[in-house]
Amino acid sequence: MSRIVPVNLEQATEATRPMLEGIQKKIGFLPNVFRVLAHAPSVLASYMQSSVALSKTSLSDLEKESIFLATSQANGCDYCLAAHTLFAGKAGYKQNEILSAREGKLDAFARLAKQITESRGHLTNEQIAEARAAGINDAKIIEVIAHVSSQTLTNYLNNVALTDIDFPAIS
Repeated sequence: MSRIVPVNLEQATEATRPMLEGIQKKIGFLPNVFRVLAHAPSVLASYMQSSVALSKTSLSDLEKESIFLATSQANGCDYCLAAHTLFAGKAGYKQNEILSAREGKLDAFARLAKQITESRGHLTNEQIAEARAAGINDAKIIEVIAHVSSQTLTNYLNNVALTDIDFPAIS
């Protein structure tokens, strides 16, 4: 049971209703994470703006999903793991690749995201060198940090709220 009750679309404020309707139209349903975020209209708006901006990074959809899965695993967010397991599958990852990304082992992006999350950004010179050797240049390092940061917001929100998972079960 969620500790922060999700906002129903009918109860949404004038500030949040258009955003929630847009999310529902884009995804096909209104995920609980956005309904919880709707309690704080400025936070929902900020998250939506950030998501739009981050969708334009140089990272591929698969690289982003590697980051989201590794970050969500490191932060212990079952809600985001369920959501991104679904999205990673739709993006083309097989189940074994999803599990490997969650462990930070699939690729350099998953590894870097896990390292950033677990160390709270305190990477060693060796970890930076390893990322660069794998082809992650400085711009991409910054993009990974931005995606980890955005994902951590929803991870923490869902962990605090105990948001009811409305995505298919994860394994």
